[in-house]
Amino acid sequence: MTTSQRDFYAILGVERTATDAEVKRAFRKLAQQWHPDVSADPAADTRFKEINEAYQVLSDPERRRAYDTYGEAGLGGGAGGPSGPGFSGGFQGFGDFGDLFDAFFGGQSGAGVRRGRPAAGSDLRYDLRITFAEAMKGTEKELEFPVLDRCEACGGAGAKKGSAPVTCPACNGRGEVRTVRDTMLGQMINVAPCPRCRGEGRVVDDPCETCRGEGRAQRTKRLRVSVPAGIDDGHQIRLSGEGEVGRRGGPAGSLYVAVSVAPHPALKREGTELYYDLDLSIAQAALGTRVSVPVVDGEEEIEVKAGTQPGAEIRLRGKGAPHLRRPGARGDLHVLVDVRVPTKLSARQRALLEEFAAESGEHVGKGGPGGGGIIDRLKDALG
Repeated sequence: MTTSQRDFYAILGVERTATDAEVKRAFRKLAQQWHPDVSADPAADTRFKEINEAYQVLSDPERRRAYDTYGEAGLGGGAGGPSGPGFSGGFQGFGDFGDLFDAFFGGQSGAGVRRGRPAAGSDLRYDLRITFAEAMKGTEKELEFPVLDRCEACGGAGAKKGSAPVTCPACNGRGEVRTVRDTMLGQMINVAPCPRCRGEGRVVDDPCETCRGEGRAQRTKRLRVSVPAGIDDGHQIRLSGEGEVGRRGGPAGSLYVAVSVAPHPALKREGTELYYDLDLSIAQAALGTRVSVPVVDGEEEIEVKAGTQPGAEIRLRGKGAPHLRRPGARGDLHVLVDVRVPTKLSARQRALLEEFAAESGEHVGKGGPGGGGIIDRLKDALG
């Protein structure tokens, strides 16, 4: 690429290794900044044309490849394509008008408007509290909650029995209305749901007396939900089609069952791993012992080897929580050892510990180096 040629990557402010998404983001940001209708800078028009030319090349895989290999000479008819480089009235010269529209209107170009269809009903949330044991083994629960369900009197149509909804005269059944305005960019078309039929494309002239034309009515709903083994606190179960139904035959939303798991009195959980803090006495840690520890199904006896140190971990494989997506697989139970130091000793216990210390050559109590008060040290000095 010669020095007289433009660097389209530099114009958009991206690296030559930039992805398509990074190129698009850079274009949108610069288009918002330099569009002549937005920027008061005298050079805005020229700058905006350069940004557009650079994006047309770098957003097209074939043209970008040719540009990377041969520079602007590899583009044939120029960066602007067959219609000539730059911006020349209306939307001419833009390879993807949707990207420019997104830059200013956040992507709401009207493509997402539902034409002549009843809107879906709302999603619902149900808070379900279960025990730790139920979360480990799985369970079934019966839910009962109020919901807007399909009206039985009109079958959800919203019209009185013997009549039917008719085509909306405001939008001719399209469910949307369009307004057109002229701008410096050309004609801008705004698409919005029809205010009379709310986007459904139909209206009810003779509404059902039970639901007043809504096509839905309040009732109490009961259903059973299966809670899988291994579910954790904060997980949600989605039940599609069990939420509120939409107006006049609109599809039902979803029911989200938010699960809250009561904590275990002794076990702590992190995902599929369980943790238990085991307190041992000095003698148990030094000599070894067998103790019972809580597990998912009750208790289990484990062996503590002689000489076990504070902070040691005893792992019981397969004794943790079940994996939600791997049937039959379980995590581990981690037994974390803590050695308790007694705060009060009987005379016999003190004598035995002092004898142990003497055997080990350890200085303990007030008799240790620098230990005791001045009277004790005087006694030691006098023999």
